[in-house]
Amino acid sequence: MKPAVGDSLPVLWHDVSATTVVLGALASRDWRPMHHDHDFAVNRNGTKDIFMNTPNQAAWFERYLTDWTGPKGRLGRMTFRMKGSVFPGDTMQLAGTVTAVETDDTGCQWASVDVALTVDGNVCTTCAVRIAVPVDDDDNPWSRRGESWRP
Repeated sequence: MKPAVGDSLPVLWHDVSATTVVLGALASRDWRPMHHDHDFAVNRNGTKDIFMNTPNQAAWFERYLTDWTGPKGRLGRMTFRMKGSVFPGDTMQLAGTVTAVETDDTGCQWASVDVALTVDGNVCTTCAVRIAVPVDDDDNPWSRRGESWRP
């Protein structure tokens, strides 16, 4: 993989269901009712439905990025800002652009990627990522340890 500044990652669309929301909350052990109880979310929180939690969205960003890099891609850093909620019935779209590519002094190649999760053209969450990608077919960022791994 040879990422370059300005490269657009393939877009990922996913139709969000109540199961998508609830399983994400269960997987992250988030028992707060706004992520699984429609009545609580609507009548106590004032939202239109249950909604995706933070770890669930993080997992979707990670999946999106590793779909792009393949199994040797290794996430170094990820920061994101949630601006809106993702509900059952939404179709979320993840799209990203490479903003920087560098090779550090240990020989590890890094791609910086800006990703946006949108629903109906509205940005729900933005994400900035630094991900290690193989320099060549023999390189595997997952084999880096100690001083060779500087995310």
